[in-house]
Parts: sequence; C-alpha cells; structure tokens
Amino acid sequence: MEKDYYKILGLAKNATDDDIKKAYRKLALKYHPDKNKTPGAEERFKEVAEAYEVLSDKKKREIYDTHGETGLKGGVGRPNG
Repeated sequence: MEKDYYKILGLAKNATDDDIKKAYRKLALKYHPDKNKTPGAEERFKEVAEAYEVLSDKKKREIYDTHGETGLKGGVGRPNG
C-alpha cells in the first residue's frame, strides 16, 4: 500500500512550502525518539521525515503528485530491461 505523505504530515495537497515545514517541525518534535519513548514513535518519526524529504523537494513532490510513491522508486517511465 502506498504511503500518503500529505496525510502523514496532516496536510492538504495544496499545502505551501511553509505549511510543509511547519507540519514537519511540529511532528518531528512530537515523535523524536529522544523525547517520545512510546512504542511506534520512532517508526512514526521516520515516516514524518520521509514525507518531508519528498514534499519539501520540488522535483520529488511533482513526481509524487503525478505518479505516487511508485514514481519516486523509479517505477514510472523506465523501460523494463
């Protein structure tokens, strides 16, 4: 199942760069392993970081918006072979 990076950060698809940065900072502080020892917090922190990495990069975000997570992993537009 593909990850919804916008949902992970609690954002709409029309979020601005500033919205993305604010959401990332808030969630990164909330789930940082040094501050949150609850089970699953570290995994959630990694998801938040991954979502931010994609959505904060204009090229990656464009690919993600067009082709989803598969496009980021090279699954779109490449010949088989």
